[in-house]
Amino acid sequence: MPEGDTVWRTALHLDRALSGDLLVETDFRVPAYATLDLAGRRVERTLARGKHLLTRVAAPEDPGSGTGATTSERPATGALTLHTHLKMEGSWHLYRPGTRWRRPAHEARVVLRTQAWTAVGFALGVVEVVDRDAEDSVVGHLGPDLLGPDWDEDEALRRLRADPRRPVGEAILDQRNLAGIGNLYKSELCFLAGVHPRLPVGEVPDLPRLVRRARAALDANKERVAQTLTGDLRNGRQTWVFRRDGQPCRRCGTRVRVDMLGPAARERASYWCPSCQPEPPTA
Repeated sequence: MPEGDTVWRTALHLDRALSGDLLVETDFRVPAYATLDLAGRRVERTLARGKHLLTRVAAPEDPGSGTGATTSERPATGALTLHTHLKMEGSWHLYRPGTRWRRPAHEARVVLRTQAWTAVGFALGVVEVVDRDAEDSVVGHLGPDLLGPDWDEDEALRRLRADPRRPVGEAILDQRNLAGIGNLYKSELCFLAGVHPRLPVGEVPDLPRLVRRARAALDANKERVAQTLTGDLRNGRQTWVFRRDGQPCRRCGTRVRVDMLGPAARERASYWCPSCQPEPPTA
């Protein structure tokens, strides 16, 4: 699943390509919005909220065209927000008119066309269109956004500390605590902090430092195609432990381990060095 920095960069590209221009054609290839037509509306902006993308579309400039219908069959006449989430396989692509798509057409879920660009959302895990004043219904549950202008470290720490017995790896992945961390950053941040992903939040020696390091890492990588946590952009050298199971730790040489951690319904692969990140005793 893409990390918050990847989603931030996707929002930036969509915003630069579409914002300020009129939609000349839209195609929603999901049943709930199959009849929705946003042609004739102007794209105002696209922004990221954690791992969520919000594309804001103005009310139609010509009220008699491009209003379409929503799933409740009422006219969509006001300002709207297209909410999408990439989940595991999704991506947004931008194409100039007439350019061949790089993914199969049957994977397209949303197509937004302006005179200059065609934006195609492939294999999107979430596609929703909501009234502008209802954005909180889709992203209001999120904690402070690590790359957002309203980042609040104290609030993120308060949420993390609300359940001191929860394993830190689970807690920092929970988007309700702080938004933007995925599996890569979870494993890498725990390694850099010298803590096992199963260590309870209340026992992490310097939780504020871990949170600040998370923000700094996402910020450093947000405009890069290839992420690095080691500072080395060469292939195979960008991470300390993530997807390096069985290989020697870059610090001590111990073989990196991997295991599925977390609640049964939301288990994720976690990587760690047994020497640099001793496993906490089981209760």
